[in-house]
Amino acid sequence: MATVKEFKATARPVSGKGAARAERRAGRIPAVIYGDNKPPLAISVDDKELRLRIQAGRFLTTIFNIELDGQKHRVIPRDYHLDPVKDFPIHVDFFRLGEGATIRVNVPLHVNGAETAPGVKRGGTINIVAHTIELEAEADSIPQYLEVDVSALDIGSSLHITDLKLPKGVKTLARDADLTLVTIVPPSGYGEEAAPAAAAAAAPAAAGGKAPAAGAKAPAAAAAPAKKK
Repeated sequence: MATVKEFKATARPVSGKGAARAERRAGRIPAVIYGDNKPPLAISVDDKELRLRIQAGRFLTTIFNIELDGQKHRVIPRDYHLDPVKDFPIHVDFFRLGEGATIRVNVPLHVNGAETAPGVKRGGTINIVAHTIELEAEADSIPQYLEVDVSALDIGSSLHITDLKLPKGVKTLARDADLTLVTIVPPSGYGEEAAPAAAAAAAPAAAGGKAPAAGAKAPAAAAAPAKKK
């Protein structure tokens, strides 16, 4: 379920690029709180704390209580912008969550049981087709991630979005109702080795007879009748 964490912010009464640069020089990152049919709030958050939150992972699926001037705003990050050269955050958008709010989120997919999957033991490789799943969820029901178990999969087998077990109040938004999530692909050369074996097994049946047992000699050709003198 969704994790709620605390985040302190300060009001940012002045807008504009110059004011934003001044905030960054002071070690703070400009941000905005919007949504829930309320006017947007210009705020700033501590640069170091924001970086730690982002680096910890699952930032965009974590609910925060942002404390601003003694009042708490329940929000979820919707986006953050990084400096194109230095790759550090320069702005954050927070979406305000009202009572009973339902939102769309992308949640990561975790794969379990790969080490015991029969297909992996036979040389196959786990291929994760969908790394994230788009969900519509109640704010308090947002899962940190979704899990699938591949421990029973063999080569060529797969799991689909219909195999997911979703928490109450959560539904998928996939356009494909049978979207493939994970499959086990065969090792290199697997098809080339299997084809001759299948052809050899099928040849006797196609000829209408049985294949000779291992080590058995083929019957000698019948001798031609002797000519009369």
